[in-house]
Amino acid sequence: EAVSGAQLIAQALRAQNIEYMFGIVGIPVSEIAVAAQAVGIKYVGMRNEQAACYAASAVGYLTGRPGVCLVVSGPGFIHALGGMANATINCWPLIVIGGSSDRNQETMGAFQEFPQVEAGRLYNKLSVRPSSLEAIPAVIEKAVRTSVYGRPGSCYIDIPGDFVNLQVNKSSVKYTECCLPPPISMAEHSAVSKAASIIALSRQPLLIIGKGAAYSHAENNIRKLVDLCGLPFLPTPMAKGVVPDNHPNCVAAARSMALQHADVIILLGARLNWILHFGLPPRYRQDVKIIQIDICAEELGNNVRPAATLLGDINAVTEQLLEEFSKRSWKYPSNSEWWQKLRGKIKNNEERSKELALQKSLPMNYYTVFHHIRELIPKDCILVSEGANTMDIGRTMLPNLYPRQRLDAGTFGTMGVGLGFAIAAAMVARDHTPGRRVVCIEGDSAFGFSGMEVETICRYNLPILIIVVNNNGIYTGLDANSWEEMLKFGDPATSVPPVSLLPNAHYEKIMSAFGGKGYFVKTPEELQNALKASVADKRTPSLINVMIDPQSERKKQEFPWLTRSNL
Repeated sequence: EAVSGAQLIAQALRAQNIEYMFGIVGIPVSEIAVAAQAVGIKYVGMRNEQAACYAASAVGYLTGRPGVCLVVSGPGFIHALGGMANATINCWPLIVIGGSSDRNQETMGAFQEFPQVEAGRLYNKLSVRPSSLEAIPAVIEKAVRTSVYGRPGSCYIDIPGDFVNLQVNKSSVKYTECCLPPPISMAEHSAVSKAASIIALSRQPLLIIGKGAAYSHAENNIRKLVDLCGLPFLPTPMAKGVVPDNHPNCVAAARSMALQHADVIILLGARLNWILHFGLPPRYRQDVKIIQIDICAEELGNNVRPAATLLGDINAVTEQLLEEFSKRSWKYPSNSEWWQKLRGKIKNNEERSKELALQKSLPMNYYTVFHHIRELIPKDCILVSEGANTMDIGRTMLPNLYPRQRLDAGTFGTMGVGLGFAIAAAMVARDHTPGRRVVCIEGDSAFGFSGMEVETICRYNLPILIIVVNNNGIYTGLDANSWEEMLKFGDPATSVPPVSLLPNAHYEKIMSAFGGKGYFVKTPEELQNALKASVADKRTPSLINVMIDPQSERKKQEFPWLTRSNL
């Protein structure tokens, strides 16, 4: 019995428990998408390969099983590089399958010919082309296994165009079973007891929870550790909700102070990169003791020499620490001077945010907008957020109470991820947690990167609520009057500030163009009404375009040396 390359690919992906494929079909990969649907894989056709690749990578983070991005040769493959890089830098599993030119035309200047396997190596853990049709299942098993084992990342599989419709006898194919779940490694016992001793001697401890902890589903053990030891904790942006943001030990509202004065810091699946200011003075104490817990050995010791290193799965190592502390019965006193300082700072910062949120002036500022969004969106919704100020202020104002329910620009600081992430989250929610809403909060500039995916959202009838926080620009914009004045000086290409976008752009009409509901909002009352209507309608996608003060900024910057802090 004969089987085609396209069918082999689809069957092999199904055998590896792949559920979702995103992409844009064309020569030579169209038949692969059809074959994938035939074996029960859900195929979502996107409008740009970049967004398709972002969507597939978000599936990997949300489910622990990679999504697949399917792209055509040459430009299609190149547009997907953004998603591969973003996945690998965020440590999310992803499989990209790219068509390439027919083998017998290589080096001849074939249609869309490009050295894809070679190009893919920079962006992926593995970049391979199967040597024959018979080898396809084994190569796909290896790619899926590589994407999820160790530190997760992206893997690329190159499929020559002539493989897609080529047929081979089933009996000659090397079929493979689903790869085993990733093995779980634990830290050495001596390192665990050393770490526990350092923590027990600390005066000003701080636990930092990273998205590695969210990915490893360590929430139950980390919550137990926080409660058992009474430790103050700080989540990195996508780790919000591993321990709920409303937990009394969360010190996110005193972030700068907590980092600057902690004498012992425990890193749970968080890296000392730009998001955590590299762990260096003046943002940290010179003598801070760092306890590093990570799945990747090469990460240990980056930027700061650690006092203890615990190599292993975050969930398993947290359990080891729990066992150690249950023997020691040590708890950090909640009436310490450190707690008093932290609580004072938290109260002070929250009051400043509240003051800004309650300002009655129009146009609204960011804080007012987020105050109303927080009051009216479902507590268990998946929040997708990107933008400059929109993402930064949204992170502080919008709480996450559950793990893996915040997706943003991430470690790579990528703009353009929002709609792809939202589509992935809505597909996963529909199948695994029906009724859970996806709320996608975009800056107006960020929305522009993949705004046409609104058509995809409407085509698959995904009830996503998109909120565009519109300040007519990148960071800041101009109001309509200033814009008119500017145009008097001549050509906008020479006179208009590079950060400006068209004032009062009606982004909501993009949604209504495709059959969703669009709202244009200028006042708190209009915002409340639009939010209530959108949340109540559980079937229709909607977009609320919220006009805010073009000069609205975040409250006094904590980063004098960094004008833009996309944390």
